[in-house]
Formats: sequence, structure tokens, C-alpha cells
Amino acid sequence: MSYQVIARKYRPQRFSDVVGQEHVTRTLSQAIAKNRIAHAYLFCGPRGTGKTTIARIFAKCLNATGGPKVDFSEDDPRCQEIAEGRSLDVLEIDAASNRGIDEIRGLRETVRYAPASSRYKIYIIDEVHMLTKEAFNALLKTLEEPPEHVKFMFATTEPEKVLPTILSRCQRFDLRRIPAALMVEHLAIIAKKESVKADPAALLAIARGAEGGLRDAESTLDQLISFCGHEIEEADVLAMFGLTAQSQLMELARAILEGETSLALRQLNDLAAAGKDLGRLLSNLLEHFRNLLVYCVSQGDLKMLEITEAEAAALAGQVCGAQAEGLTRVLEVLAEAELRFRDAASKKILLEISVLKAIEARRAINLDTVLEKLRAAREVSPAASPKPPASTSSRASAPSTVSPPGPVASEPSPPAPPSELRETREPISGARGASAEELEVLWAAILEAVSRASPFLRSQLHEAHPVSFAKNLLTIGYPAEFVEQIGLVDHAKSHALLQTKLSEQGYAGAQVRFVKAEPARPRSAAIASPTAPMPTARSASAMEPRENPAVISKESFKNDPLIQKALELFKGQIVRA
Repeated sequence: MSYQVIARKYRPQRFSDVVGQEHVTRTLSQAIAKNRIAHAYLFCGPRGTGKTTIARIFAKCLNATGGPKVDFSEDDPRCQEIAEGRSLDVLEIDAASNRGIDEIRGLRETVRYAPASSRYKIYIIDEVHMLTKEAFNALLKTLEEPPEHVKFMFATTEPEKVLPTILSRCQRFDLRRIPAALMVEHLAIIAKKESVKADPAALLAIARGAEGGLRDAESTLDQLISFCGHEIEEADVLAMFGLTAQSQLMELARAILEGETSLALRQLNDLAAAGKDLGRLLSNLLEHFRNLLVYCVSQGDLKMLEITEAEAAALAGQVCGAQAEGLTRVLEVLAEAELRFRDAASKKILLEISVLKAIEARRAINLDTVLEKLRAAREVSPAASPKPPASTSSRASAPSTVSPPGPVASEPSPPAPPSELRETREPISGARGASAEELEVLWAAILEAVSRASPFLRSQLHEAHPVSFAKNLLTIGYPAEFVEQIGLVDHAKSHALLQTKLSEQGYAGAQVRFVKAEPARPRSAAIASPTAPMPTARSASAMEPRENPAVISKESFKNDPLIQKALELFKGQIVRA
């Protein structure tokens, strides 16, 4: 007998022989057992996963002697005819070479004739997405209402190209990529039957290179037997197909996780010099970090991973020093690199840059975490800060953020009781208007309330100052150099927000207007400094005019406990103070 390649020699002949597609074979077996056989089926999936093979086995089940039945006899002549491709009642059509309307019209003519010797006349159309739109339309009526003796079975790798009107008339089965572990087991069985000694690591490398296609894996094994003889090692597989050894991949991943930049770049250079496929290396890295993330999040649940025992042991060793957030950022960097890889002029440089970015990303801190740590440092800083020098003790306050020194507001007094606030506020809304001290207290309280409700409006009020508050009308002024900002804030939304905040301060029904006006005196540090904390509203008697606000020295700024705490948290250094 002439030589047959492994992919044909060990092609499954019944449903129990199909690898990794139990969800399809079980459904079809149940349909036969319960006599619920449809008139059209569509098998979708990547290449080499068993679409046409399952269609042939299904045809055997339907046309077997005494069928339809799943457990047909291997020496059944009708099944043998189908397996050898010489059955007159099972017609296999290649849609790539018979894609026109004329071929489909010929098919429509033949479906009317009864089968020659079998129960059904079965049409298996491979790569059905290659049919033209006109051919699809010509097939519609026949496909929807075929004669009782006709069954259609379609196979395609691109179901999105099949017309929706065709899809709606078929029972669709999506075949999956075959897991590497199942593929290794199947290859080991074939190697044993072929009297070939294959290293498990070599079989795993073949399965990784096949990317879920069993036919590709079988063809690779066939080629390696011709190349290596009856003993196959992992090095042979890696040398022939430019793959990266699993140990090298794990070492590179470890270097990324531990931040060993020089080691990672050295390994990349060695792999590129050895002629490894960098695109495949990037895909393997992406898959490994995905598995590592799932392993980390699921706390070691292997049900969510399609990996071998050796890979599971490697994941368990690396997950100890990994965090889910860091792994997610590494995955984002590698996924972006994979998108750009095909169009990159220098793929090696792109991969090197991506690895460096991944090393930096693994320890990055998101903005929310930074703000939370700053907020926590700010809350504990007053108790830890030493008292300022005597010359500035009455005016300096604790810094609120890591920023260069500047004018600092005086330490606020405790909030006044409601009765005291009412006593100071009632005259303000009268005819005589507010005093400068009362107006400054009210303005500071409004700014603080606005900053919480709308930071954007607070930034627009940065250059503004209170002019007067009389007869329940608050007049807000802008200096001549900032008068153009009036147009940005003088609208209904800003008025409504300011009126709401005035009402919260006890001045219900107060109105607001904006005018061009110069400040009567320099604004206080609490209002002028955008980084200073907003003072709270308090009684007018607690406000004192402030002149010559204290300035923190550079040495005091550097030695401030809050600054030191921030530098410790974020591993930073002071560039300029």
C-alpha cells in the first residue's frame, strides 16, 4: 500500500475518535439517537480542528446500513465508500473552485434525484464562504425546503462571510481550538503507533507551534520523523520551526517580573541571534502572562487554564512575586506591541522597547492610589509636624501637598456655633452691607464650598475677589487684566451654583453679579494661593487683617515631615525647591 501522511492515516473515523470537540459530537449523537436530524448544518472553526472530518463521520452515521446510528460497523460497505470518497450519495464540493451561480444551478437540478443506494443524498460543501452572493441566493430556496432525502453540511473558517439568510437556515456548530494538553496526548499515541520515541517537551513544542490545529501538529510530527528518524528531541523542534524553548520563555518572563532589565535584553538578543520567530515569541509571552494573571486572580484554579502540569508548576513559582494590577499593565503593553508588530520596520527594536515598558509598567501606581496615599499622608501630617519658628508660628500652617513653598494661610480657628454665625450674617444682608473682614470670611467659605462642588468653577474664580455684599447682592470683581474671564463665569449655571452655596451659608435668596473692579487691598494667602487649603467660614471677630504672610525657607520645606513622607512613599527626590 502506498504511503499515507499521518494526518490522513490517523484521521478520526467515528465520533469517539474526534479530539477536543465533544460539545459537537455529543450533540450530533443525541440528534441521531432521538431522530431529530436537521436538513442543513454549518461547521465553523479554525483550520485543522475537524470540520470536514465531523461532516464525513456524520454522513456515515446517516447512511450506515440499518442507520441512522452512531455505532456503525467499521466494515460496513457504505461507510467504507464514504471514507474512501467514492460514495455516489455523499458528494464533497470545494466551494473555492465551484463558487459560481452555474455550479449551484447544477446542484439544484441534482437534488431532485433520489439517492442511488443510501438513505440520504448528502452534500458536503467545504469553505462555503467562498460562494458568490448570487450563488448563495440561488441556493436559498433549495436550502430552506430541500427534498426529504437531501442533507446539506457546510464547513467554513470564516462564518462572518456567509450570508445571514444562509446562517438562519442551518444549525451552526462552532469548533474550538484544541488545547495543547489534549494535542500532546494524541501526538504521543501516534508516535507510539509509529514506533517513534518522542520527548514530552518536543511534543509540547509541536502543540504550541500548531496553535490549536491538530492537522498542523500531525503534519509537523510527520515532518520531524523524516528529519530526526525514530527519536525526536525538543531541540530538533525548536531548530526546525524557530520556536522558543519553554525554559527560555519562563526565564524571560521571570526577568520582566523581577525588573532585571539587562538580563531581559540579553535574552532577547540571544533569541533573535538564534533565528527565533519574534512574532511567535511575543504571542507566547502574551499567553503566558495571561495565564499568570488568571492563575493569580483565581488563586490557582487550573480549570480556567488549558496548560500542562509543567506549565502549572512554572506558574505557581512565578505567581508569588506578582500582583494582578501589575500583570494587567504588562498585558496591556504586550497586547499593544502585538497590534503594532506586523507593521513595525524593526521588529526586534519594537520587542525590546515593549519589554522595557513592561518592566516599568509592572510596578506603576495608578493615579487613584497616588491620591489616596497623599490624602493619608496629609491626614497624619499635622500630628507629626514640628512647631514652626516663633517668627512664623502665628501665620504658618501645615502644607497640604508636595509643592514649592509660598505664602501660607494662618491657622483657622474652630468653627463658630450656629448662633454666632447667625449674629454675624444677619447685618450683612441689610442695607449697610458687609465689612471687609466679614466679606473675606464669607468669600473664603464660598470658595471652599465651590471647590468641592465644581473644581472647574473654582479655577475660574481664582483671580476674582469680593467687592461688596449688600441688600442680599454679592458683587464679585475681576481686575482689568482678567476682565475677559467674566464672560466665562457670568452664566446661569455659575449663578445657580453660587446662589446655592450662599444659601448653604445662611443667605437664602441672595443674588450674584460680576463686575470689573480692582481689589481694595492685596488678597489674603488663603484666597490667592491655589495650593493652600480653603479656610472655613467663622465669625468676623476671629478674622484679623494679615499682612506680610510668612514664607517657609527652603531648608524647612526639604525637612518637612510631609515632604519626607511623600518622598518615601513614591521613591522620589526633590529637583527644585
